[in-house]
Amino acid sequence: MHQYRSHNCGALRAENLDETVRLSGWVHRKRDHGGLLFIDLRDHYGLTQLVIEPSSPFFAVAEGARAESVLRAGGKVVARDADAKNPNLPTGDVEIYVSELEVLSEAGDLPLPVFGEPDYPEDIRLRYRFLDLRRDTLHSNIVLRSDIIAWLRRRMTDDGFREYQTPILTASSPEGARDFLVPSRTHPGRFYALPQAPQQFKQMLMVAGFDRYFQIAPCFRDEDARADRSPGEFYQLDLEMSFVTQEDVFQAVEPVLHDVFVEFGKGKRVSEVFPRIPYAEAMQKYGSDKPDLRIPIEMEDVTESFAGSGFKIFAGMIEKNDKVRVWAIPAKTGGSRAFCDRMNSWAQGEGQPGLGYIFFRDGEGAGPLAKNIGAERTEQIRTQLGLEDGDAVFFCAGVPREFAEFAGRARNRVGTELDLIDRDQFAFCWIVDFPMYEIDETTGKLDFSHNPFSMPQGGMEALETMDPLDIKGYQYDIVCNGIELSSGAIRNHKPEIMLKAFELAGYDEAVVEKEFGGMLNAFRFGAPPHGGIAPGVDRIVMMLAGQENLREVVAFPMNQQAEDLLMQAPSPVSNAQLRELHIRLNLPTPTPAATPAEPSARQTDANEE
Repeated sequence: MHQYRSHNCGALRAENLDETVRLSGWVHRKRDHGGLLFIDLRDHYGLTQLVIEPSSPFFAVAEGARAESVLRAGGKVVARDADAKNPNLPTGDVEIYVSELEVLSEAGDLPLPVFGEPDYPEDIRLRYRFLDLRRDTLHSNIVLRSDIIAWLRRRMTDDGFREYQTPILTASSPEGARDFLVPSRTHPGRFYALPQAPQQFKQMLMVAGFDRYFQIAPCFRDEDARADRSPGEFYQLDLEMSFVTQEDVFQAVEPVLHDVFVEFGKGKRVSEVFPRIPYAEAMQKYGSDKPDLRIPIEMEDVTESFAGSGFKIFAGMIEKNDKVRVWAIPAKTGGSRAFCDRMNSWAQGEGQPGLGYIFFRDGEGAGPLAKNIGAERTEQIRTQLGLEDGDAVFFCAGVPREFAEFAGRARNRVGTELDLIDRDQFAFCWIVDFPMYEIDETTGKLDFSHNPFSMPQGGMEALETMDPLDIKGYQYDIVCNGIELSSGAIRNHKPEIMLKAFELAGYDEAVVEKEFGGMLNAFRFGAPPHGGIAPGVDRIVMMLAGQENLREVVAFPMNQQAEDLLMQAPSPVSNAQLRELHIRLNLPTPTPAATPAEPSARQTDANEE
């Protein structure tokens, strides 16, 4: 018999009765029942119950074994009593009467309990991640992550893609975040950058004559953390294809994402066809380019119903500025003053003066707005939105680009509060036709709104003849349940179009040549039309695991401050190391905390009489 185990802790079944076996694992739980000592022994594969009788020479050893100590146990497999069977445990029909027992490693006092998985402060969970990972939920999430990545690799290979590796030590990548820099010992004063994405390399692979590339690619971005974004590093299912249109990319990646969510989605419905929603439409209907389509609410423009109305606040705004719009957020079943007042209070908590509303009862509209605009205009709104008694509608007014984001959050709030959201599905969509350019609110200058290396729709002619703000790019996102899973684009593979696109954004040719000369030069030697996309692996796993934070699906994550509490990184380095790199530290002087910024969008409290 093997020194440590003949079986793992999840293997034994009724067919193993009367066999003599050996297991090794961790003490998950220990119980004393009428003199008999029961130990649940756990390893990666499962859990098996051990039984130690008081007369056993190993009883004292078992009794002294602390939780999470590592044991080796041997004995005979016996059937549990009928009333002691555990149908929720694969090994629940059997147990082992212990005839040998050895403590392989004694555990000290636990800073973090494993059994029962009680809530614990995040800093302790991350500092003792090796214990946290023993917990069943987190352990299962990491196994799920492994299974999903293995599935994706097989599927991409089966679909005719080949996996190629791209460098980790490289030059700066144009992804919009801060680079992580690595000093070069052999080239003093010069630095590598960790790749924000393999963007330039995967494009140059297309220029080099390869095709249908994929990679489970690590990406490194020095940006602030949030629940759906890891600080520091994350992984993408990166792919690129040559001689393709936007539609070809859609047809390649959509079945992969559909099928992986069917495979691991635990029976939840998955969109059979991903709707294609233009960016402008998404912003108008949902107030977001990441719409949660599980919420059956679409905002509508009701400006005409307020223009020249008795509600002077909205009417005055419309009269003064022809760009002002009033958007309505229909709220099925939300027709009570109590709910409407809660939404109004929520809006005030978001930094807004309020959130106008009308609710419907007894065949008519109620509330201050209904009184101010009159029965005819109220009925016009009700008819347009298809509302009935027991429903409500909320309003946002202003220049859409200033209030759209708040309106989107209000839409999501209504859907969640009224439980209109269908949680038993994965609702996918494509967001397409992103604008190439936008006005930077800080500088007032024209700048790229999305990916500067995307091909503009209309090519050079569009760049030379159209208002830049009207130019759209062959850029697209995949969104699922309100979470952006990936961005992609058909690439700009023509040097003259790329230089013109950057020129409109205020970058002269010398700057473009300096920053992106490698890729630009490659395009001068025959570049195929190409495009790709990069779904986020961490976010896919997070959604399929039913988690709301990426740290629950990453084995060794950092905290919100981008610190690895387990390995104590980042950490100081010695003066000798700095001298070898020809680096002298110039640490910043601590500055007072900045005052919070004012909300960008303001709404009038339309519920005041």
